[in-house]
Amino acid sequence: MTLPTGILVIAMLRLANDTGGFGAVLAKGDAQAGAILVVIGGAGDGDRLLERGIGPDGGIALIDSTPERDITEYWQRRRRSDPDMWVIELIGADAERFAAETLIDD
Repeated sequence: MTLPTGILVIAMLRLANDTGGFGAVLAKGDAQAGAILVVIGGAGDGDRLLERGIGPDGGIALIDSTPERDITEYWQRRRRSDPDMWVIELIGADAERFAAETLIDD
């Protein structure tokens, strides 16, 4: 059973904020079943964009969807075609781990 998207978002934000990082909702989507894009900030090499998808082994994986151009422009364009999608920003040393733990291990 998969948890509702709104619960997953709250969990990611709390993990980030409770450990001294930062988490924010950039765009709110459908609380039950919206997709989630996660902007990972402060990674040293610039921002990255991650989302849950199907990995090479056929299982659920965290996929790096970082575009070659502006991340904000990219996710805004994606939201125009999928208004149910959430966009979350996580900043901190463990931001990618929080996204993986929440989105893959739910």
